[in-house]
Amino acid sequence: MNDDRAHVQEFFTARAADWDSRFPDDGPAYAAAVAALGLREGDRVLDAGCGTGRALPPLRAAVGPSGVVLGADLTPAMLEAAVQAGRGRDGVLLRADVAALPLRSGCLDAVFAAGLLAHLPRPVADLRELARVVRPGGTLALFHPIGRAALAARQGRRITADDVRAESNLGPLLSRAGWRMTSYVDEDARFLARAVRED
Repeated sequence: MNDDRAHVQEFFTARAADWDSRFPDDGPAYAAAVAALGLREGDRVLDAGCGTGRALPPLRAAVGPSGVVLGADLTPAMLEAAVQAGRGRDGVLLRADVAALPLRSGCLDAVFAAGLLAHLPRPVADLRELARVVRPGGTLALFHPIGRAALAARQGRRITADDVRAESNLGPLLSRAGWRMTSYVDEDARFLARAVRED
């Protein structure tokens, strides 16, 4: 594992046990973001960087019992927290790096990724790997339960021009990775960018 990914794993291992209790009111925001993904009964979806699996219940509800829900995360402690929270019932949990997913090309209809973008050391290559596992025309949702300005304020920092989640940066980044951005929302209550897998 390279240093960047080891740092991510270390960061989340230290926070896994109390992650959900730190953000107890995020459930409705996750459900609304999943609804915006436009999933249908029987779809196959990945929660990339699933953490404690907060998106898995709404993803399962969206695709129904005939759908496939996968949750992939690099950090064993986060996956264990997902199991302890009972979210393993809503999807198959995989210990996997989103940069090298153990999935066939084009096997998914959609990818949901909450808070993932800021933790990708190689955003173009990593988003290209997400594109690889999605069929042409499939969708991607990059989500955070609060917007960029609110998150920066919470972390005691300022937004800079090179912020990867800025619309002017994110659109070209997604394009280089095989996606076309179709919508972008950045408000205090949520960040949600949606994209379609190009042919």
